Amino acid sequence: MVSGACFASLGNTVICVDNNAKKIALLKAGRMPIFEPGLEEMVREGVRMGSLSFTTDLSAAARAADILFIAVGTPPLRNGDADLSAVKKVARAVARQIDGYKLIVEKSTVPVRTSEWVKQTIRRYAKKGAHFDVASNPEFLREGSAIHDFMHPDRVVLGAESERARQILTDLYSPLKCPVFVTDVNTAEIIKHASNSFLAAKISFINAISVICEKAGADVEQVAIGMGMDRRIGRDFLNAGIGFGGFCFPKDLAAFIRISKKLGYDFRLLKEVQRINDRQRTLFVNKLSAAVKGLKGKRIGVLGLAFKPNTDDMRYAPSLGIV
Repeated sequence: MVSGACFASLGNTVICVDNNAKKIALLKAGRMPIFEPGLEEMVREGVRMGSLSFTTDLSAAARAADILFIAVGTPPLRNGDADLSAVKKVARAVARQIDGYKLIVEKSTVPVRTSEWVKQTIRRYAKKGAHFDVASNPEFLREGSAIHDFMHPDRVVLGAESERARQILTDLYSPLKCPVFVTDVNTAEIIKHASNSFLAAKISFINAISVICEKAGADVEQVAIGMGMDRRIGRDFLNAGIGFGGFCFPKDLAAFIRISKKLGYDFRLLKEVQRINDRQRTLFVNKLSAAVKGLKGKRIGVLGLAFKPNTDDMRYAPSLGIV
C-alpha cells in the first residue's frame, strides 16, 4: 500500500490489487484499513490526481501494467518456513495475462531461489514465447515511518538478471536520489533476510547485556549510548526491553533459520537470538511478580499493545506474550 502510494506520488500510474473486497471498498472511499502516518493523505491525493486506483481484478491490472510487483503476505508455517501460496497464486494469474514484455518484481520477503520457481511457474502457465523477466526488490520500510523510509531510503536493493530489467528498475527509482545497489536476484533475496536477522540479533544482544547490567549494578541505557557512539556499531536497535515483535522480525528470523538448514548450515547464532528474545518476556514477568510480591489477584494495566509506536499492528506483539 505504501509503496503503491509513493510510486504514484513520483508520477507513475499505479493500480493496487487485493482479493479483499471490503478493503478495496474502503480504499476507494478514501478510508485506510491500516494506520500509517501520512498514508491517508497521500492516497487521497493519488486518487484525486488519477494516478492511483484500487481493484480486486488481478487479471485486468496485470494486463494494464508494465511492471508487476508481487507484494503479498508470506506468513510463517508451523515449521518456520514462509508460506508462499499467495506468491504462487499471483504468479499463475500474472502468467496468463502476459502479452508483450512484462517485468515481474518480488517485493514480498521470500526465500532465496524463489525467483527460479516463479519463472518456472510463469513459463508453465504463460503463452508460448512469453517475454518477461523476474527481479527482486526487497522492502525495508518500517511501520510507523514507512513513507519517510520509502522517499528517503538508506539504499534501494535491486536484483535483476537482464540489462533491460536493471534499467527499468533503476529508472523507476531515479527520482529518489539515493544509493541504488544492483546485484543478482539470489543475492537480493538473501539481503532482506540477512538484514532483518542482523537487526534482530542486535536487539537480543542488548537484551542479554541488560541482564548482565542488572546483576552488576550498571545502567544498560548508558551502556547502549556508549556503544552506539562507535560508528561501527551505531545506536539504532540498541534499546533493551521485552524483545522484538511485529510481523517481520520473528517470521523472517525463523524463515532464515529454515533456509539455512535446507542449504546445509545450522545457524545456531540465530537460534540463540530467538531464545534470548523469548526469554525476555519471562524475565519481565518474574521481575514484576517480585516487585508486587506475586501476581495472583493483582489488577495489572498494560498501556500500549502494538509492537511499536505509530502503528496499530499487533501481530506477534511482545505485549501479547506478557498478557
